Amino acid sequence: MNKKITVEEAVSKIKSGMTIMVGGFLSNGSANKILDALSKSDVKDITLITNDTSFPDKGVGKLLARKQIKKVIASHIGTNELTQQQMNSGEIEVEFVPQGTLAERIRTGGYGLGGFLTPTGLGTIIANGKQIINIDGKDYLLEKPLRADVALVGASKGDASGNLVYYGTSQNFNPMMATAADLVIAEIDETVPVGTIRPEEVHTPAIMVDYIVE
Repeated sequence: MNKKITVEEAVSKIKSGMTIMVGGFLSNGSANKILDALSKSDVKDITLITNDTSFPDKGVGKLLARKQIKKVIASHIGTNELTQQQMNSGEIEVEFVPQGTLAERIRTGGYGLGGFLTPTGLGTIIANGKQIINIDGKDYLLEKPLRADVALVGASKGDASGNLVYYGTSQNFNPMMATAADLVIAEIDETVPVGTIRPEEVHTPAIMVDYIVE
């Protein structure tokens, strides 16, 4: 199967109303070419699952600038004043999730688990509406899994089969998001021949990746 597609073909697979996951940290390790093209499309009402909303002129921030997002599930929005403005005006819904909890919710979604228990967030607004379970005398929040229709991952290196490697902070969320979506599209910075990536170097195996954009 030839997994290579164009940026335009990648955008065509994302429809209004979908839930998308975007990996990376402040656009480092994000599928920025795809996000740039998506920001110029008519796609709207997106639910965005991501670590942060980057900056107004970068990565997912461009989607906020075009008001294509209806809900954000993220650990922080402090670097993007547009997200804050739209949240305060009621234009978008923002669900704050502690960073480690966000990562684990995505991991449990990818692994087919029903959720996980954590003490993080007890006694705060994070606990509002969530089930509290007591184990051996200690309270925990039940955090439910997260999944998406599409995951956009940004790989530092990859091959035509879709084996992916992430450098530095581009490892943030990309490996687990690649397990937790119905469709996975990888944007690869450096493409190498199949067989040149050692098995122990692979962060996301090819079987998890549906399409690649070079």
